[in-house]
Amino acid sequence: MKVVDTIPRMSTLVKIFRKEGKSISLVPTMGYLHEGHASLIRAARKHTDVVVVSIFVNPVQFGPKEDFEKYPRDMKRDEALATTAGADIVFAPSAKDMYPDGYSTYVNVERLTDVLCGASRPGHFKGVATVVAKLFEIVRPEIAYFGQKDAQQAMVIKKMAADLNTGIEIKVLPIIRESDGLAMSSRNIYLSESERKDALVLHEALKKAEAMIKSGEREAKKIIRAMKELISAIPSAKADYISIVDITNLKGIKVLSGEVLVALAVFIGKTRLIDNILMKVEK
Repeated sequence: MKVVDTIPRMSTLVKIFRKEGKSISLVPTMGYLHEGHASLIRAARKHTDVVVVSIFVNPVQFGPKEDFEKYPRDMKRDEALATTAGADIVFAPSAKDMYPDGYSTYVNVERLTDVLCGASRPGHFKGVATVVAKLFEIVRPEIAYFGQKDAQQAMVIKKMAADLNTGIEIKVLPIIRESDGLAMSSRNIYLSESERKDALVLHEALKKAEAMIKSGEREAKKIIRAMKELISAIPSAKADYISIVDITNLKGIKVLSGEVLVALAVFIGKTRLIDNILMKVEK
């Protein structure tokens, strides 16, 4: 496996791969890789000749009071996991390379970014869309892989890729969880031992919603109320949002039918965690 840390070198390699007729896939990450990332890399390994894993903590998607500076970083660890999972290249550009002096071009996907994480993190998805658009242009993949844990992000990227006629196939793979149900996240490392136990309430709230829907409940407000009760019982937990939305447009719904996304963001202490489930609901 090669580690490439400049855009010109990555672009040169892409030209070589294309000349050789090789297909390319991209797994965009911010590093501090875990089994969720590994599952994406393994899937990419099955479908293309070359697997590129980008590692870039993107400053543009962090707000002024968010955790950019302390976001976990461990390149050696990431290289080892990427190699084991089957990556051919780790692309790790610098912020100066990605956003040189005078940089002023951004990508904004409208409407889908007005709700859920977009509502509580203004500008976040502009940063996400911008960096992914740049990665697409640099790496020129046929396929790009994302995780369902970041469901809204995946929808935003799908919309961007379609609207900009990239021709890139966006594959979204299931959430990978710890044995106790906690969704794997690089930010889980922030949690203290007690907070790690408290964080299970996210999955418990989603399981409560799933059980209510399967038992016939269709009123979103009743399901959300039950989820809020579970979360409010945990002293360290504070809900940022709990929403049930139409999977096609992320608009809130009152009565469940069709494909719906049950999504939540919860602060456990100072750590903001997200999780979700997708459900197909019969009327």
